[in-house]
Amino acid sequence: MKLSRIAAFSSSLLLGAVLALTGAGQAQADDRALALDYVALGDSYSSGLGAGSYDSASGNCKRSTRAYPKLWAAAHSPSSFAFTACSGARTGDVLSGQLAPVNSATDLVSITIGGNDAGFSDVMTTCVLQSEATCINRINQARSYVNTTLPGQLDSVYTAISSRAPSAQVVVLGYPRFYKLSGSCLAGLSENERSAINSAADYLNAAIAKRAADHGYDFADVVPAFTGHEICSGSAWLHSVNWLNIGESYHPTAAGQSGGYLPSFTSRV
Repeated sequence: MKLSRIAAFSSSLLLGAVLALTGAGQAQADDRALALDYVALGDSYSSGLGAGSYDSASGNCKRSTRAYPKLWAAAHSPSSFAFTACSGARTGDVLSGQLAPVNSATDLVSITIGGNDAGFSDVMTTCVLQSEATCINRINQARSYVNTTLPGQLDSVYTAISSRAPSAQVVVLGYPRFYKLSGSCLAGLSENERSAINSAADYLNAAIAKRAADHGYDFADVVPAFTGHEICSGSAWLHSVNWLNIGESYHPTAAGQSGGYLPSFTSRV
């Protein structure tokens, strides 16, 4: 009897210790979230263009309450949150107009950038309106830019972030593939064009991931989260051509922000 009581008592002590440690770990995680100073930088994929519910004060930057930075901040209540991402932004725009909130107290930075520098909008306009041969040629021009010019531009942005916030965790997020190949689309671009666009997205992501890694940053690949939710999938988290609001074309919907970008970002923080 005594042995069984001792065993039971020991088990209860062990369980209590485990629960105490678990609670302490959760408290530490909660304290860390509450203590975070978070700044969200980048282009339209971070501002939330395509998700609707735009902050009128953000003007043409189209910052959405449904964008992943806003969703993450609402869920984790950081001690401060600055949202300067802007639709249409290029690397130079980040350097000239988005970095003011980034300083030595900043703990966390997120960013999507590089797609506009590589000519994302012009590539898609060309492919939608012109021939397959012209589309493929324009994609190849963009790939050449990504190979030769974009790395230096990304380095400038990443170096500026590090110089202003040397202790911050920086999460660089990539871009989704646009199309499900052999999918449900019956019209529009050819399969060759869709495949070339997807391949270009992979090429861009690889270049961004390489520069991020060389700066010690975390790269969040959103392609896995969007798989099965591309255009032509039947359950798309991306707008196709939106003639009523052309700027939202080829951008994540609200579901793409909450189901694609948000978990990809959260998994890296």
